[in-house]
Amino acid sequence: MRDEKKGVSKNVILLGIVSFLNDVSGEMVIPILPLFIESLGGAGLAVGLIGGLRDSLSAILRVFAGYWSDRSGKRKPFVFFGYLSSAFLKLLLAFSKVWQHILVFASLERIGKGLRAAPRDAIIADSMPKRRGGAFGIHRAMDTSGGILGSILVFLLFWFLHLDLREIIFAAGIIGLFSLLPLHFVKEKSRQPRDIKLNIGLKGLSSSLRLFIFVSVVFSLANFSYMFFILRAKDCLQGRFSLGVPILLYVLFNIFYALFAIPFGNLSDRLGRKKVLLFGYFLFALTCLGFALANSLKAFLFLFPLYGLVYAIIDGNQRAFVSDLAQDKLRATSLGTFHTATGLATLPASLIAGFLWRFNPSATFIYGMLVSGLASVLLIVFKKRIDII
Repeated sequence: MRDEKKGVSKNVILLGIVSFLNDVSGEMVIPILPLFIESLGGAGLAVGLIGGLRDSLSAILRVFAGYWSDRSGKRKPFVFFGYLSSAFLKLLLAFSKVWQHILVFASLERIGKGLRAAPRDAIIADSMPKRRGGAFGIHRAMDTSGGILGSILVFLLFWFLHLDLREIIFAAGIIGLFSLLPLHFVKEKSRQPRDIKLNIGLKGLSSSLRLFIFVSVVFSLANFSYMFFILRAKDCLQGRFSLGVPILLYVLFNIFYALFAIPFGNLSDRLGRKKVLLFGYFLFALTCLGFALANSLKAFLFLFPLYGLVYAIIDGNQRAFVSDLAQDKLRATSLGTFHTATGLATLPASLIAGFLWRFNPSATFIYGMLVSGLASVLLIVFKKRIDII
């Protein structure tokens, strides 16, 4: 759809609504998933394995979905089936009896994200080509606003209505099905099928884009599963508060994520992506240090908003920068390559985090601090070589 200097594309708004509803569904599951794993006998390594596989299995599909989207000239079918499969597998997740069932259903549920992420991001990038930072910021803000509502809703269902974890997850699957409705009104640009090959598409990435993906992968090795942040807070509390309060802390995370996604997206449009991302990588290292040292509720009331701020700075702006560096004909392929490379890195990241957790939870966060610091250094070193051609 046509981009306007001061307006916002209808596609961006519609896809934001889809993501809003899907995130209401997803964030009803996310804050209780580590608690569900523990309730079925899973420990630190199980949490790391499930958290890593959730991202990595979806990552395997992302580059292929991006390539198939570019080759076929279609975006919407991938987005539709991606959201549909996620909703269906949430319903199955509710019937898990042991943590190994969670491993299967929770991991397969993220395959839907692998199908939809690159084609959806390509629609967003094409819809507002002159304001991509703002477009991705708007989408991230709407997505995360749904997360806020979802995490508040799960707290209300758990704390006041006394629903058990299975009932909450099943309700989340039903809401996920309703997220498909606004997709009907999304209008993608008409494009002809392209005779491209996947290996040619990968080789065709610019050196700047390859370098940035490399730096992003290093950062992803630090960016282990969010579940360890929730478990860190849970371990410092007792009784029913150890289940309810981490959910509320996750609400704070989402609020700050939503509040600052658009401002930092717009800021990157003005100041440049590299400066904003460098600040985000460095701030994540400080956040990990804080979690390594934290042992009180007061500390977590400060750290979870800071964690949300980090995601607001990094998540949308990394995608916008990849879109900037990519060739137009290979934009979805480039986004898919980025998603795949960074997603695959989260499996070893979460496994290392789970391994270190067995010895000392603080060691998990020290690891995140050190590797994120390395990503910051690499972005500085490669600063002049990562540029838009």
